Amino acid sequence: METTPATTATLTDSVLLHHIDSRYRELPDDVHHAMRAPATDAGVAVISRLPIRDAELGHTPLDWRQAAAWAGEPEHGPASFELDITMLLLARCAGEPFGWQGQQAGRLVNNILPTPGHEHEQSGASSTTLLSPHTEDAFHPRRANLLMLGCLRNPDGVGTTVSSVRNVELDAAQRDRLSRRELPILPDVSYGSDFPDAVAPAVATLGSDQNRLTLRYDPAYTPLAEADPEFRAAYDHLGAELERVCITAALTPGELLLVDNDVVVHGRVPFTPRYDGTDRWLKRVNIRLPQRRRDPSEAAENGYGQSVVAPFRLLGNRK
Repeated sequence: METTPATTATLTDSVLLHHIDSRYRELPDDVHHAMRAPATDAGVAVISRLPIRDAELGHTPLDWRQAAAWAGEPEHGPASFELDITMLLLARCAGEPFGWQGQQAGRLVNNILPTPGHEHEQSGASSTTLLSPHTEDAFHPRRANLLMLGCLRNPDGVGTTVSSVRNVELDAAQRDRLSRRELPILPDVSYGSDFPDAVAPAVATLGSDQNRLTLRYDPAYTPLAEADPEFRAAYDHLGAELERVCITAALTPGELLLVDNDVVVHGRVPFTPRYDGTDRWLKRVNIRLPQRRRDPSEAAENGYGQSVVAPFRLLGNRK
């Protein structure tokens, strides 16, 4: 018997994906307008507010695997999976949602929560350490153009940091040096660590889109020790400027943060997890904008063998 969206507990269900792809156009014009790429130099927008009741969420899972196993199970609260569907509908208004085969088993909606044993790493599973400002999946040429973060629970008001490259001050020499392909950016730990044979191409930190600055930045996964003093000085200045213009957004349940991943870096302030079922819990969706183009030189990169999961692209090709 064919599974229907009313009974499925997985976002991989082809019938559910088809319904999302065919029904998102029916959402009100105001919703489509809100989901456009942020047009300001700040490159971010907070969208309020999805109806979320804390009692319907169940406990905050301890990791993404537990979150995936609990999805759709009534005893763990139905709201998490319902929000997955809602976020995909909204993301489809913005562009093409996709996942990564090597991250959270290819899921289109990722769960971001503090995970025991990962407190100090540079990933969404960390907590007690500062999550450094970064471009999402900066290592990959097919990284998202837009990033959507949805808040389910944030009782401690943990802040997400955002900084736009279009608000920084750089002199001509710094812009020139950071626009050259100097150092690689490596995959973060959420993709594993087995890349012994991967070619690590040098990439440019700064780019441009219609003569406006764009950014590809992840200092935690960039081998800066290999850089010469001039490049390092320019890179350090950029980092200081991104800190100067930083804005902190403490999302509340039901709020969405839409981030232009070509312009804005994001991070997270440290916090102390309790692991008692009440910790911060966000959802994340990567979105591609088919109309947006990046530097042609990126096409030669292999992305360390990481492939995208893009079912909506396949659905679109069937039309």
